[in-house]
Amino acid sequence: MTILVTGGAGFIGSNFIFHMLGKYPQYRIICLDKLTYAGNLSTLSPVMDNPNFRFVKLDICDREGVYQLFEEEHPDMVVNFAAESHVDRSIENPEVFLQTNILGTQVLMDACRKYGITRYHQVSTDEVYGDLPLDRPDLLFTEETPIHTSSPYSASKAAADLLVMAYHRTYGLPVTISRCSNNYGPYHFPEKLIPLMIANALADKPLPVYGEGLNVRDWLYVEDHCKAIDLILHKGRVGEVYNIGGHNEMRNIDIVKLICKALDKPESLITYVTDRKGHDMRYAIDPTKIHTELGWLPETMFADGIQKTIRWYLDNKTWWQTIISGEYQNYYEKMYGNR
Repeated sequence: MTILVTGGAGFIGSNFIFHMLGKYPQYRIICLDKLTYAGNLSTLSPVMDNPNFRFVKLDICDREGVYQLFEEEHPDMVVNFAAESHVDRSIENPEVFLQTNILGTQVLMDACRKYGITRYHQVSTDEVYGDLPLDRPDLLFTEETPIHTSSPYSASKAAADLLVMAYHRTYGLPVTISRCSNNYGPYHFPEKLIPLMIANALADKPLPVYGEGLNVRDWLYVEDHCKAIDLILHKGRVGEVYNIGGHNEMRNIDIVKLICKALDKPESLITYVTDRKGHDMRYAIDPTKIHTELGWLPETMFADGIQKTIRWYLDNKTWWQTIISGEYQNYYEKMYGNR
C-alpha cells in the first residue's frame, strides 16, 4: 500500500505520517508539501531515513509536478491535508486560500482520475458549518447540517468539499471527507491559540485573547484525529462525510487560564484584544456517525491532552523557538537541498 499524504510537514499531517508508519510499517508513505511558513521539514526528521518514507517539496497546484509524482509512485490512496488554514490570514489575503484549498484539490483529484486510486480522502473542518449559539448547548453539528461559512478560509474549505463530492458523483471517484473540530497536541504551529499561549506565557509576554474569550471550541487531541482518518481510509464508506469531534467543549478564556495555572504564570498576562471579524462563537461536533459505523471514539480527555501538550512544548523548545525566530524557513535548503 502506497499512500500520498499532502501537507504532511504541517501539524496534523505530520502526526498522521507518524501514526501510519508506526502502525503499518509495511506501507510506503509519500509526503508532498510546499513548505509554506506553516510547513516545517524538521518536524519530519524522525522518519526522514525510513526506507518506506519519501519527502517531495511540491505545491499541490503544480499540475505537472503532481502528475509526475503520480507516475513515479502510483499511490493507492491520497490523503489531502494541504491547505491554508489560518482564519486571520484568510481575512487579510483570501486569494491564496482559494488557490490552494480549491484549485489544489482539483489538481489532486484530476491526478487521481488519470492514474487511478482506491481512495481520495479530503481533510476538512467543522468551520464549513458556520457557528452555533452559546445558549443552545443541545445543538451540535451533524453531517446533515447545512454549510454556512463565515470566513474566506471556511468558504474555501466548503468549496473544496463540494468539488470532492461532485467528482464522486460525476466521475465516480472513490472519495471520503472528514470534518474535524479544533486539533491540539505536538507540533502545532505557534500562531494557533494553545501553542501561542504556551510560548508567550513561558516568555512572560502578553496573552492576546479575542473579545472576552467566550468563544467555545470542541477540542480534539491530534492522535485521536489520526486514528479516525485511518479508520475512514480502511473501513469508511465511499461517498460519505464523517464528523470527527472530541466531546471537549471549552471557552478560549478557560484554556488560557488553565495554561497560566499549569505554567505557574499570573493571569495578569491575559490581554483582551479587538475581536476577529465574523468570529464564530461556538463549534460543537456530533460524532455519532463515525462511532456507530466505524467504532471510533475520542480516547483523550482534554484535561489529559492539554497536560501532555504543555509537557511536549516544554520538552521541545528548540522546535518552536526555531519557528518563532524564522530560521526554520532556511531549514530545507540547508539540510536537504542536495539530498
